[in-house]
Amino acid sequence: QVQLVETGGGLVQAGGSLRLSCAVSGRTFRRTVMGWFRQAPGKEREFVAAIRYMDFHEHYANSVKGRFAISREADDKTLYLQMNRLKPEDAAVYYCAASETETTWYLTVSNLRLYDYWGQGTQVTVSS
Repeated sequence: QVQLVETGGGLVQAGGSLRLSCAVSGRTFRRTVMGWFRQAPGKEREFVAAIRYMDFHEHYANSVKGRFAISREADDKTLYLQMNRLKPEDAAVYYCAASETETTWYLTVSNLRLYDYWGQGTQVTVSS
């Protein structure tokens, strides 16, 4: 089994920063994409950022582009999400996700169905 455990969430004032971490453990697997999603109360889970492993290209949702940065440790045991200039609308539970599935025209990095493994989430609260 593959386990993903997110940490680093918390309460921050608008304009502040947080760094989320996702620890990867369990069996070795061939990851194609790792990403971050978030879900606010009453809303659907939405894509935030991802790294595609074939070329390490980073992908971001328009709402976070220029403010958030995804990165990884070289040993692939940890994935990060640096969140800067946080806004109240960034408040949500943030989930780490990993995929063993190749992306297609339909299964893009922003599609939840691409991902095979999910963490339990970490809460991010942004006060205005």
